Amino acid sequence: MKKVIALLGSATTILASLPALANGTLQPGNLTIGSDLTYPPYNFMNNNQPAGFDAEFMQLIGNDMHLKPKVKDTRFASLIMGLKSQKFDVIASTLYVTPERAQQVDFIPYMKTGGSLMVKQGSTWQPKQPQDLCGKKVGSIKGGAWIPKLQKVSADYCQVKGLGAIDVKEFPSSPETTQALLSGAIDVQYEDAAVAKATVEKTGNRLVISSDSVLYPVVVGLAVNKNNTALRDQLQKAFGDVVKNGEYATLLKKYNVQMPSAEEINKALAGTL
Repeated sequence: MKKVIALLGSATTILASLPALANGTLQPGNLTIGSDLTYPPYNFMNNNQPAGFDAEFMQLIGNDMHLKPKVKDTRFASLIMGLKSQKFDVIASTLYVTPERAQQVDFIPYMKTGGSLMVKQGSTWQPKQPQDLCGKKVGSIKGGAWIPKLQKVSADYCQVKGLGAIDVKEFPSSPETTQALLSGAIDVQYEDAAVAKATVEKTGNRLVISSDSVLYPVVVGLAVNKNNTALRDQLQKAFGDVVKNGEYATLLKKYNVQMPSAEEINKALAGTL
């Protein structure tokens, strides 16, 4: 009798887990999301609730999938590791699509943006492009996709011309990078263009954006584990649904960002964008 009860208990446990397994999520009825909530206007906390572009986007996706979004605040450099160790179902955290990351995760590209340079208000040095950063201390969020590109400029341009290397200083979060800039620990901050704009406003214009145009245009994507094709396919379908019904166009307009073209996505995956 005890064996029968034990078997029934095991069967109940397995059946209870089937809804989660069917759609590739860790918990039935929930979509667990990894996001670095220190990155306004894309990802931040407002009144103790996740807010910003990605939070609103994932709410649209969750509604379409009939799942409740649950955000786990995770520092950017630990997001892919957290995904691979099953801490969440999907990353929605302004994660740039790169060939290196595409080897570890499957992407669902949904947005494009780029970078800006910020210096302190009143600075006589106003860098416009990466080549202007030679010999300077450049602050960045740890793991930023632009770091290898800056290092390449440093090796191929700065050092060849004897101008001094670009000294990239990485920080756990964007706000910590900004504090380093304000304190004089770094000369300039490289940041996503929309985040840079929000940072300037948040600091009361103690910083300025010195670059004139968007640097290194990038494609942003949701990321799921490569073996979780069920969830990938459902996220892709949900994305298509919110694009068709016009909700996503409204969100893009609100944050002044755009959808990437198929050509831009292919170039991002190839590392040629």
